[in-house]
Amino acid sequence: MGKVKLPRRPPLEEDIQPPLPKTKEKSKLKFAMKQEEDEKFVNSNLSRKILSEARKQRRELEGNDDGNKEIQIQFEEDSDSDTETVDQNESSTYYDNIEINEEDEKVMEMFMKENPQRCRTLGDIIMEKFTEKATEVNCSESGLVQMQDLDPRVRELYEGVRDVLKNYRSGKLPKAFKIVPNLLNWEQILYITDPPSWSAAAMYQATRIFTSNLKEKMAQRFFNLVLLPRIRDDLAEYKRLNCHLYMALRKALFKPGGFMKGIILPLLESGNCSLREAIIIGSVVAKNSIPILHSSAAMLRIAEMDYTGANSIFLRIFFEKKYALPYRVVDACVFHFLRFERDPRELPVLWHQALLMFVQRYKADISSEQRDSLLNLLKHKSHHSITPEVRRELQNAKCRDMEDSSFAMDSTE
Repeated sequence: MGKVKLPRRPPLEEDIQPPLPKTKEKSKLKFAMKQEEDEKFVNSNLSRKILSEARKQRRELEGNDDGNKEIQIQFEEDSDSDTETVDQNESSTYYDNIEINEEDEKVMEMFMKENPQRCRTLGDIIMEKFTEKATEVNCSESGLVQMQDLDPRVRELYEGVRDVLKNYRSGKLPKAFKIVPNLLNWEQILYITDPPSWSAAAMYQATRIFTSNLKEKMAQRFFNLVLLPRIRDDLAEYKRLNCHLYMALRKALFKPGGFMKGIILPLLESGNCSLREAIIIGSVVAKNSIPILHSSAAMLRIAEMDYTGANSIFLRIFFEKKYALPYRVVDACVFHFLRFERDPRELPVLWHQALLMFVQRYKADISSEQRDSLLNLLKHKSHHSITPEVRRELQNAKCRDMEDSSFAMDSTE
C-alpha cells in the first residue's frame, strides 16, 4: 500500500492571522506593482530638484564635517550600548565618590542599639520551615511561606539556574527563572537558586522581574528577605554599592509601599544602620519621586521609632521633597524633636540639620504652642551655627492656628 497523503496543515502564521481574501490580494499586488513603476521612472523636473537639494545639503555638511563625524561616532556608540549601560552611567552619579565624615559616623555609633536586631534572610525562614516540618510558617507581617514536595527534576532544573545566576553578567535569563514569581511556592524555589550567591547583575534582573510580577506584599517580602541583606553585605564588604545593586534599589521603587516596608523601615528598625548605608540608600529616595501617601506613612513611622542617627538622614530627605503633609505627620515630627529636650546625650549634627529643614519647610503648618515648645527646646539642645537659623525661622513663623484665628475675626466682622 502506498503512503496516505495527509491534508496540508496551514502554517502557524495563518492560524494566528488568516490570509487576506483573493480580491484584496489582487488589488494589493496591483498597487505594489504601480508603486514599483513610479519608483523606477521619475520625471526630469523632479530629478533636477532632488539634485539641487542634494548639492545644498552637501555644501552644508562639508562646512561641519568634523562635527558630523563626532555625532555619527557618538550615535554608533549609543546604538551599540543597551539601556542597562545608560542606567549604570546615570546611577554612578548618585552613589559614587560619597565622602563619609568619620566624626559623624562615630557620633552615630553612640545612638545605635547595643543588641541590634539581626536582618532575617530568605534562607533563615526556609530553614525554620524545614526544622519545624510544617506546611506553613508565619513570616513577620507579610504573609505565609508556601511549601511543597518538589519533584527531583524540578530541583535539578533550578540548581542549574543557580549556576547560571552565579556567573550572570548580561543577556537573557533562563525562562525557568522568569516564571518563579507566578508560582505559589516561589520562596521555596528561590531558595534553591541561592540568592546570596547571585551576581550583582543577576540581582538587578531578578528585582526587575519580581517587582513587575509580584503584588505589593509579596514584593515587600522579596525586598526584605533577598535584596536588603545583599545590599547591606555588599556595603559592609566593599564600602561602596555595586551599580547593579543601586539600579535594583531604584527599580524596587516601582512598588513604593513594598520599598518602604521592605527596605527603609526594616533598615532603621534594625538599630545598626550605618552612615554609609543611610546616605546611599537615602539617595535613591532623594532622586526619585514617591507618592505622598507612602512617604507620609514612612515619615510617621520613622518619627515614632527609637532614634538612631540614620532616622535624621531619612527625615531630612523627606523634608526636602516639600510634600504638603497632613497635620498628623507634622505633629509627629514635632514630638519627635521635642522628646530630646531632656536627653543628656550630645545630639549629632544630622539631628540639628533635620530640625532646621523641618522648620524651614513646615513652620507654617505647626501650631503656636508647638512653636513655643520648639523655641524652648533650643535652650537645651543647640548648635553654634545651626540653632540661630532655626530660632530665626521659628520667630518669623506664621502658625496654622494664627491663620485660623485671623480668618475667624474677618468672618465676624
